[in-house]
Amino acid sequence: MDTQIAKTTQSLTTAAEMRETTEMLMKPNANWEEYLTPAPLSIAIMGELVFISSSDDFSINKNPPKDGFKFIKYPESFRACLMQVCNSGWHAFNEAHKNMDQIRIHTSTVPDYMKAAVKILFHGTDNVIETLLPNQLDTIRTIADECVTLADSVEKKYADVINLIQELLEACTNAEHFHKEELEKVKMKLEENKLREQSAKELNDRSKKAMEDMSKQVEEAQNTYKKAMDSLPSGWEMIGMDFVDGLLSLPTTIINGVISIATSPFKLASAAKTSRKNKRKKVDEKVDEFTQMKAYSKSAEILKLAASLKQHVSDSEIDWKNLYDQKNNKMKTAWTEEQFKRISEELQKMPNDNMCKIALSLCERGITICEELATYTPDQTWDEKKTKQLIKDIQELNDGALTFDTKSKAASGTPALTPKPPMMFKADNSSGGKSAGQRASENARFRIEQSQAQLKHVRQSYEKCVENMEKNQKELTDILVEMQNCQIKEVDFKTKIKMLVKGLDAMGRVKEQWEKMVLFFQMVSNIVKISLSKTMHNFVKTSEDTKKLSYNEKLFAKDQLYNQAFQASNVASLVHMISETYTEVSNKYLMDRVSSLGKLMAMDKEKPEFLHERLNLQESCQEAQRGILQLVLKNKKEFEIKTGARMKKIEGELKAILPAAPPEETERIKEIVQDGFSKDEEESYY
Repeated sequence: MDTQIAKTTQSLTTAAEMRETTEMLMKPNANWEEYLTPAPLSIAIMGELVFISSSDDFSINKNPPKDGFKFIKYPESFRACLMQVCNSGWHAFNEAHKNMDQIRIHTSTVPDYMKAAVKILFHGTDNVIETLLPNQLDTIRTIADECVTLADSVEKKYADVINLIQELLEACTNAEHFHKEELEKVKMKLEENKLREQSAKELNDRSKKAMEDMSKQVEEAQNTYKKAMDSLPSGWEMIGMDFVDGLLSLPTTIINGVISIATSPFKLASAAKTSRKNKRKKVDEKVDEFTQMKAYSKSAEILKLAASLKQHVSDSEIDWKNLYDQKNNKMKTAWTEEQFKRISEELQKMPNDNMCKIALSLCERGITICEELATYTPDQTWDEKKTKQLIKDIQELNDGALTFDTKSKAASGTPALTPKPPMMFKADNSSGGKSAGQRASENARFRIEQSQAQLKHVRQSYEKCVENMEKNQKELTDILVEMQNCQIKEVDFKTKIKMLVKGLDAMGRVKEQWEKMVLFFQMVSNIVKISLSKTMHNFVKTSEDTKKLSYNEKLFAKDQLYNQAFQASNVASLVHMISETYTEVSNKYLMDRVSSLGKLMAMDKEKPEFLHERLNLQESCQEAQRGILQLVLKNKKEFEIKTGARMKKIEGELKAILPAAPPEETERIKEIVQDGFSKDEEESYY
């Protein structure tokens, strides 16, 4: 039965399935159609700035900065400054389209290099792997570095526009053209924008730190594997294999977690607004999120250890025979206790946030249970009350570990159903190893329930994203209509500033997405660097030691190499999906408007053709807004079909082969999973 469960799970979690599942789980956060909604408005605002620049001119050079203006070229002419903003915006949108198309082409080649890497790993000798694999991985790293440069260049172009608008608004406030109330509003908006920049920098710094920490953890994983396998009790080979599986999943949680944090909807905008009210609080929260991912990355190891204890108990008795090591006269759970203590020590080095406390508490409970079990000797009989209490403690520890694992999956966006690494799966099959049938079935039921809840949860998140977008859509359309109704003689200074502020906001939202793009590619590059510098080195220096398992240290290093190459390929695949969406939207809805803006800037503002072109640009920008919304709604339907099909596939193929579970067991698993998803997920949309 468990061999069939393992094979079915493996067939449901092929590399292609995992890429698609990752895309589904990240879709609400990596939803570029939504992020591009402000783009037509930005272009329309640029068009209006060209229009209003033809009205009365004046100088903003009354109280210039001590060191002079950094971005404004013509402070004596407000009209010239507006044209400079438009010109800068035009260049940014052109660069974005050109570079994203190159990113799309670059990322489309990554799967081929991944296939070549897998072939080398599966079929190559150690010498072939050592010689050829670095070339494949290095090519992926080179692509990632090239894409970092492309995305960084666009992000800087948008930053130029934003810095220019900010400096222009600051110059206007210093030139005392405002009433007191208007002055406060503009100052508030400028402060908010600076805090948004600060939040973006913090996010980037913390994600880099998370990747550095992951590099250390990957290095430590090899030592952990060696020590754990050297001390593994006889007869516990399958428990050892399960534990190693948990150890290998650690980088996946961190990588998915960093993506999830970086792409959370409106993260920087809400951070800026919150920071204005309470700067310190938001900084603490930001530390919290990345610390949580480090704590969450331990969830798989903790769950495997808790499950290894539960494997030896039933409702009313403990399997003392298999738990006691006759040869060494001690409990085999001394090994489990060692692992709990090691994880606990690692957690104690992290900042003590809520998730870290939960993980520590689970380890402490595990250690206490192991200490209690260690008091057993074969010549004594435990009373029923003591045995029942211990069984209850083990069950509660296992349930707590299941809930923590679900929270980890929910927060990091890591798929609930994951494959065993290839070398481990092969070793498992060839050794004919089997875990307890009942435990394999229970674990499969839990993963099915977790997958269903995860896909439903991600559907709800996407639904909220689309609802939020539809609300924003109305607001943006209202702004466009209001702008369209402006006559030159009606455009006073207050209206001009209002448009500049709206332009600052819209461009800020577009730039934010390019910051995420840079971060994505830095991650791909970092993952590959870890493979080349750490894991490859471990693979080369390890020997074929088959002392404990058919799955040895060499195979562990191979699986690490595979996992890292797959994660790099997975992130690249996610970015490829984004780049395809961007180029589709840009081709259909942005580039014609950008060309129209260029035409408008070059026209004589006194001629009637100028007003006609202005009207055309406004109408086409409204049409673009509607077109992007229709694309979002179409993609939402497709997303619902995909998630529904994935749920049915898991239900049809995996659930179908499991024996029927008692109703109370089904209910217990449902409650555990619901607890894991019960955190106030809505807060990330505010």
